[in-house]
Amino acid sequence: MFNWSSSTASVTGEGAARPGARRIAWGRELVTLALFVLLAVAHTWPLASAPNTWCRNDNGDAGLNEWALAWVAHQVVRDPVHLFDANIFYPERRTLAFSEHLLPEAALVAPLLWGGGSPVLAHNVALLAGFVLTGWAMCFVVRRWTGSLAAGLVAGSLAAFNAHTLTRLANLQAQHVQYLPLALLALDRLLDSPRVRHALALAAYVTLQVLSSSYFLLFTVVTVAASSLVRPGDWLGARFRRVAPLLLLAVLVAVLALLPVIATYWLVRQEQGFVRTMKDVRTYSAIWTDYLATGALVHWGWSGRFFRGNGYFQGFTALGLAGLCLVTGTALKDRRARMCLAAALAAFVLSFGSQLPFYEFLFNHVPLFDTVRSVDRFAQVTILGVAALAGFGVAWCLRKATSRRQALILAFVLLAAVNIEAWRGPLTYTRFEGLPRVLRSLAGAPGAVVVYFPYYHRGGEAGLNSRFMLWSTLNWRPMLNGYSGFMPASFHRTADAVGRFPDAASLGYLQSVGVTHIVVDGANMNKPQFHQVTEAEGLKLWASDGTVFIYTIR
Repeated sequence: MFNWSSSTASVTGEGAARPGARRIAWGRELVTLALFVLLAVAHTWPLASAPNTWCRNDNGDAGLNEWALAWVAHQVVRDPVHLFDANIFYPERRTLAFSEHLLPEAALVAPLLWGGGSPVLAHNVALLAGFVLTGWAMCFVVRRWTGSLAAGLVAGSLAAFNAHTLTRLANLQAQHVQYLPLALLALDRLLDSPRVRHALALAAYVTLQVLSSSYFLLFTVVTVAASSLVRPGDWLGARFRRVAPLLLLAVLVAVLALLPVIATYWLVRQEQGFVRTMKDVRTYSAIWTDYLATGALVHWGWSGRFFRGNGYFQGFTALGLAGLCLVTGTALKDRRARMCLAAALAAFVLSFGSQLPFYEFLFNHVPLFDTVRSVDRFAQVTILGVAALAGFGVAWCLRKATSRRQALILAFVLLAAVNIEAWRGPLTYTRFEGLPRVLRSLAGAPGAVVVYFPYYHRGGEAGLNSRFMLWSTLNWRPMLNGYSGFMPASFHRTADAVGRFPDAASLGYLQSVGVTHIVVDGANMNKPQFHQVTEAEGLKLWASDGTVFIYTIR
């Protein structure tokens, strides 16, 4: 079934009309998918051993994304018109757009949530799916381009399991980049054979990638632009009249598909002043040592000193194979490899952000550049580009093998090497103890508006509100608390007003903004303040499980 190095037609099944050939192709894809499932389980172990228990909720971003998945699944079947009017930061509107909406990721796990699965379980399934699908998609594309299954498996491993994805488990969107390789495949097909279906495929994959992560609106535009520029012979001159209208069609379809979401984020920007600044860019620009940083165990002895939270070092095997693609001339002669090289180089340069003399001009004058704060994450496109180039390097090596046995051994060695160089396991997780069921009682309180205490707002502690956001999934009542990529002014006003809770002034303020119920996390509130709550004349106990207390204001 498996050819480690073969012609493109024999590996992909292109042009094969026989049912037997189709069955072999489908069987190959399923086995490849199963391999990436096993790799995802291994690289994230012990997550798969207890996906309803292990989590990364020590990081507020993980709780935020768990809540977002649950909110989308809840709201899309009840009131999709108000999908973005999420229940946090009451009385603000469009609060889902204060951060990533995760619509495609939520679609993957919505049936699990509708069936009663917890947000933590849904998040972990989506997380594992991101690793699997990204690896599988890159493998599929590189195999079609090189004719080598081994090249696809190595490229897929590098795309899915690397210094970036394995250190950002709390950021679900970082693992879901499966649509970008497919967008490049569709672009290649469109340039090779200008047809409407190829233009529509390009629009679909671009749309899905942008919906998976808002950062990839700019990243995908840069990738497609750079990839097209290095193939001028395919769309200039005599071919311009055939190709240009189809490229324009792809752009228009993608823009129309994304318009409702883009318009919502634009409204938030106008209403809330949710803008990025060059100061943000300076804080989150890459430095050259980031490309030496990784959390991989085999490299930690020398690389650990460069690690600042994000790592982009792909390993010596990956760089060696990509370098081989360069020195053999494949990266320039092969039009597909040239596309990957151009995208990787453009993203690599732009990841340095404010360190570039021209980036401030781009930020101030070129659309989309002012929407990205963490410009260092351009490096994820570089990672994908290097992964694809490494796949071309593998294919070159296997063509030089003198026997099938030699090719097979070399393929296994390279596949093992790239996975060992990324290995961080076993990973450390936090235990999820479940949600306090007493909060279900709020679902039966029509018109309830809730505030949770302690009211976390100082410095880095704001992420602790994500725990209360998870609690709110039991009732979905509007709440004053919240945590997101943007914190509105009303959140900070409330923090100032309830600083001496439960005094009369804070209770009066809460009544004035419509709060009907106050939830107190007794296990995490300091004892003097909790004692004041239990003695406050302005509060009446409504429900409790002995740890979580729900009060109404008298």
